[in-house]
Amino acid sequence: MLFLPVFLMGLLALGTYWMVRTTSDNPTAPVLMQHPNQPDYLMHSFSVKTFGSGGDLRSEVQGKLARHFPQTGWLDIEEIRIRSYDQNGYVTTASAQRGLTNQDGSEVQLTGDAIVVREGGNASKAQVRTEYRGEFLHAFMDTEQVTSHRPVELRRGNDVFTADQMDFDNVQQVITLQGRVRGTLLPHTK
Repeated sequence: MLFLPVFLMGLLALGTYWMVRTTSDNPTAPVLMQHPNQPDYLMHSFSVKTFGSGGDLRSEVQGKLARHFPQTGWLDIEEIRIRSYDQNGYVTTASAQRGLTNQDGSEVQLTGDAIVVREGGNASKAQVRTEYRGEFLHAFMDTEQVTSHRPVELRRGNDVFTADQMDFDNVQQVITLQGRVRGTLLPHTK
């Protein structure tokens, strides 16, 4: 008789154990879903580098805070800084208060004091330093294009242009400025 309460407690413990084991593997159990507009991870004071197939540095993205959104694969980055190298060794830098970039860093939308600078070449390279400034710039790093539907300022060497909209293709060396366009062309000194 003394063992009856111990036996019942053991039986109750085994029943509870069996119930937990069978219900935890239940496929109809509710699954907690993440809200589609919520990031799945955050990065603080980070730096991400991308390398080419030969091991050469292709790009580096830095920021104060990044949020990754799994539905789109995009990163939303505060205080973004980018350094990108093309096949010829030219450096393009970009910075802004906020940036939105795809997974491989080939497309970047910059907002708030956005600046994109394509450095000029040395004496053997004829590339002229080009700088774009605006509240919004959309840079395509692989195709070397910069666009904006907002007012921009473009500095190419000593020349300065302002416009309401811009579409620049560095490969084709074609820029389209729209809206109120103003330009200051200065003679080049040798």
